[in-house]
Amino acid sequence: MPTGTNTCTTMPLKKWIEYIKTNLFSEHEGFFELPYLSNNPQLMVESIADIPVSQHQVAEQAIYTNNPYTQGVMRYQQIEEGLWILGTHLEVKKNIISKALYDPEKKSDYYFLSFAVFEYKFPVNDSFSSFGILVSTTCTFYKPLTAVATYFYENTQGKFFNIIFNKSWAEKNILFKTVEEKKAMQEMLEAGTCFLNRTDMVPDAVSLSEILWEYLQNGAELNFDNKGLKKQTATIIAGFFINVIKQNRFKGNTSVNNADYAKVAAAEKIILHNLAVPFVGVEYIARAVNMSPTKLKMIFKSAFGFSMLQYHKEKNMLLAMQLVISSAMQVKNIALVTGFESPGKFTAAFKKRFDKLPSEFRSE
Repeated sequence: MPTGTNTCTTMPLKKWIEYIKTNLFSEHEGFFELPYLSNNPQLMVESIADIPVSQHQVAEQAIYTNNPYTQGVMRYQQIEEGLWILGTHLEVKKNIISKALYDPEKKSDYYFLSFAVFEYKFPVNDSFSSFGILVSTTCTFYKPLTAVATYFYENTQGKFFNIIFNKSWAEKNILFKTVEEKKAMQEMLEAGTCFLNRTDMVPDAVSLSEILWEYLQNGAELNFDNKGLKKQTATIIAGFFINVIKQNRFKGNTSVNNADYAKVAAAEKIILHNLAVPFVGVEYIARAVNMSPTKLKMIFKSAFGFSMLQYHKEKNMLLAMQLVISSAMQVKNIALVTGFESPGKFTAAFKKRFDKLPSEFRSE
């Protein structure tokens, strides 16, 4: 699920309803537009509630939808001044591009840390009669007034969260062990541009998504644990910054046309649909998405933090781990499903990635 960025698109609130009428679910390179205003979390909630296919249940702090393109619910909670969380459980019926727009007349001083946990179905044989399920996680961090477009594939489902905070809240509440770490966070927040999209920057994203969703489901109750949610979100933000700093993963945003990110989304889908065979090659994928291999390699790595070959290998190993832990499938069959020539080559690659053999995980 790649996220792209380009020149900031402005949309005055007074023209929002008119914009929705014209652009809601309009098609862009095979993806259907789902826009929202992103100056601040309150405006974001209000703009989504204004979409004709939305049903806003204020008492629940939830917005429901069921339309030909998507089905799901977005829950929201202001934890305290300067800190919000929005969580969405979504079933994607058709390819969706979710676009952040900005009202130039409204203040924009909120940062977004977003992460998603989605299930992808992909064929495990040539006849498409059997499908595998891969749980995939992505993470995006961006500063105010960053134009962001996120691509969701049809026939996927999962949860994604926006932890939204301003600079003053972060400086007061995000705790680090060293002065250097806090200084690095401040440099990221103050950078002229700040956009980072990676697949692995929120630790334990799957379990965290369940914890946060449970909090949000209880968010409208009188005995809601606001302190617990604040602690959880602060830990997630601090963990993200620490990982970025340790791995030297921060870099400024470069302006990339969102049409190019649509092609990157198509490239990712090709990779996910070919996990049961050896990597199909950059040239093959580039021809399929109508982009030069050099440009596709550059933008793909910008979007995911991996080369296409590395991404194929990583998703293969994550799928293998899921099958080892959650199924009774024999190891030789897992090797076949994940595209290895032999069980021996598979177990060697598995141990290199996870430091244990498949049998050792199953015996725990």
